[in-house]
Amino acid sequence: MAGFPGVSALFENSNEVFLDVSKLLITYADNIIRNPNEEKYRSIRIGNPTFVTKLLPIKGAVECLFEMGFEEAETHLFFPRSASVDQLRRVRESLAAERNQRLEAGQCTSYPQNTSPCSSTASASPASPTPVPATAPQPAVQQQQFRINSPTFLRTLQANFQHVMMYEKSDLQQKALRCIPHEQLNSRAKERLQQARKADPGCDLAEEDLLVMELLQWFKQDFFSWVDSLPCSQCRGNTRHAGPLTPSTDDLRWDAGNVENHFCDSCHLINRFPRYNNPEKLLETRRGRCGEWANCFTLCCRAVGLEARYIWDSTDHVWTEVYSHSQRRWLHCDPCENTCDKPLLYEIGWGKKLSYIFAFSKDQVVDVTWRYSCKHEEVLSRRTKVQETWLLHTVTGLNSVKQQSLNPERNRELLERLLVELVEFISPKIPKPGELGGRISGSLAWRAAREETGAASAKKKAVEFVFIPTEPEKCAKLFHLQYNVTKDSYCRVHNGAEKIQGWENAVWKNESVFRKEEQDWQMVYLARTEGSISGRVCWKIMCAPVGMKIKSVSVRATSQTFHSAEVLWKLRSAQTTIEFPGDGEMHSPVGFSGSGELFVEAELGGGDGDAAWQHAQLFRQSMKEAEAPSLEILVEMEDA
Repeated sequence: MAGFPGVSALFENSNEVFLDVSKLLITYADNIIRNPNEEKYRSIRIGNPTFVTKLLPIKGAVECLFEMGFEEAETHLFFPRSASVDQLRRVRESLAAERNQRLEAGQCTSYPQNTSPCSSTASASPASPTPVPATAPQPAVQQQQFRINSPTFLRTLQANFQHVMMYEKSDLQQKALRCIPHEQLNSRAKERLQQARKADPGCDLAEEDLLVMELLQWFKQDFFSWVDSLPCSQCRGNTRHAGPLTPSTDDLRWDAGNVENHFCDSCHLINRFPRYNNPEKLLETRRGRCGEWANCFTLCCRAVGLEARYIWDSTDHVWTEVYSHSQRRWLHCDPCENTCDKPLLYEIGWGKKLSYIFAFSKDQVVDVTWRYSCKHEEVLSRRTKVQETWLLHTVTGLNSVKQQSLNPERNRELLERLLVELVEFISPKIPKPGELGGRISGSLAWRAAREETGAASAKKKAVEFVFIPTEPEKCAKLFHLQYNVTKDSYCRVHNGAEKIQGWENAVWKNESVFRKEEQDWQMVYLARTEGSISGRVCWKIMCAPVGMKIKSVSVRATSQTFHSAEVLWKLRSAQTTIEFPGDGEMHSPVGFSGSGELFVEAELGGGDGDAAWQHAQLFRQSMKEAEAPSLEILVEMEDA
């Protein structure tokens, strides 16, 4: 209806739902109109059972209250003295007119809407919430902002909560199973579990944990494909995004309200790219961007029997979480990145400014923002869309409605899981090495435009760590350092085998270099961050502060290049600079005797295309080769 989007949205509900909800809304309005001086009729408690069960889950219902003039306090909606009663009356009459029309069409007994509300002294309907005095309102500007945003936020929560029910359709799960090499993935999962238990007898993982990894790898490598722009269907050349197109009837049938025009400048052909939101259709098209990937992958998880939920991030990304019964926790799974259990990837690796992240399953919606952030105060400062109290009550209300039909055992299980999550959320996490890299899905231009290449986070201030020989090293007159890229750990051999975890924590300079794990190829290495033209990493050893000087130097390093990329290794001191190859052999160049300090440096550059950053690699090694050192530096010393 023109002017009242909430009313129009309410009209879209089934006849039975509309008649029930409109009766309650009209009662709220009539109570205010008939009793303008009674404060109790101007307040609706958000946690009231009637509000939670009869209004909150219904499309358009809460929006109608806002259009009437209700505003938000911490625990209530209230109708302020400054609100327009004429506006309230117009919304009320719109609902009454539609209600009468539907009742007459159904030959039902009409609700007495033709009587002037002001002439009646009827009391509130039994369905009315128990009136509670309104709490003090928020400042006007802030309150108006919340009032505008809340209906939109509510619709988003409702839409996602409703959408995930599609994953529970047995026929759709069967269709997904026919696409998945289930037996093959299960067999691989069993093999990986056996290997894990052989390597670590205390391994507490279960087969389903390894199945998640196999499913992620299959989905990215063999099943789904990423779309930046479609190849032209006529000449197979490149196309460019040229704005939206009008969805067809068939597009809308598969929930593709957004259709992109990928235009070919060579043959002037329009290539239609419907952004399907129906996972059944995605099993056929097998392509898209993160929305399509997460949508279809979550269905696949449910089809193979994994307990999965769909994750919505307000900063424009979506992914999946899978529950691990063996670990009693939810695992972050991003099919676009083939990544599992790296929740800080987005905030630390991609540099996203997070605010709201919600998990949706068939039984529950959970605010999981805090799992994905180690900067809780910053995130909280950005959560300005809706009041936190409103959000808490809204989520509680949605869950209350959804869980009414569940048995006590399932409700108890959900509550226990939620409590475990809440405990997890209290303490911010510490980033792991695998969470430091930028995004890999999509073209470089697309990722750079979204500021998700990771370059910003990688270009942080110089570490400036300096190795100074300790007393045991001084006594041995030998500084011996080893770095293992698989373990991401340094070992100072002659200092009690001291370990330093994390490659970045012991470098003197790091410019646009990060550690990359390739889960599909099971390889790990250091490379340039995406979007950077070059990268440099440098280690520094100083002997002079402890009264020593260099007698001789030996160094061994490995590097690998592809296409036109190059890696330049250097040893330098104040007097000498010598290049050496990263061929994995031990090299002992002369010219450093008598120096008080030594620098070991690698410069990365070159490469071709969007993947140029990946074409120059330091220490490339299989994740299974855990014992081989990737870098080794030996400095024989003598008294200065």
